[in-house]
Amino acid sequence: MKRQAAEARGRTAENEAAAWLEEQGWEIVARRVKVKAGEIDLIGKRDGLIAFIEVKWRARPVDLDFAIDEYRLRRVAAAAEAVAHEYAENGEDLRVDVILLAPGTPPRHIENAWMP
Repeated sequence: MKRQAAEARGRTAENEAAAWLEEQGWEIVARRVKVKAGEIDLIGKRDGLIAFIEVKWRARPVDLDFAIDEYRLRRVAAAAEAVAHEYAENGEDLRVDVILLAPGTPPRHIENAWMP
């Protein structure tokens, strides 16, 4: 039961992040892209840029600082590398971003979060 609740909360967070990104001018071109190397929550496009976006939600804002780590970013980056050719068709720049969400706080967008 806990796993199902966490899955539902994750989907809700991804929807919230997608709506916020669209308000910022992003086009969401894919959601929940899964490959052997990992999973990408959202793929967004704006101004010649493709962002592979990891979304993290925490019940308490104080926990956001610990929501993302190198292991998770490495998996998103590996998944992005596996599918980048499907989304970057016109020489767009690529990056891995993170959106952190918690109740009562605005979304925190960490641009270019993965730097190998």
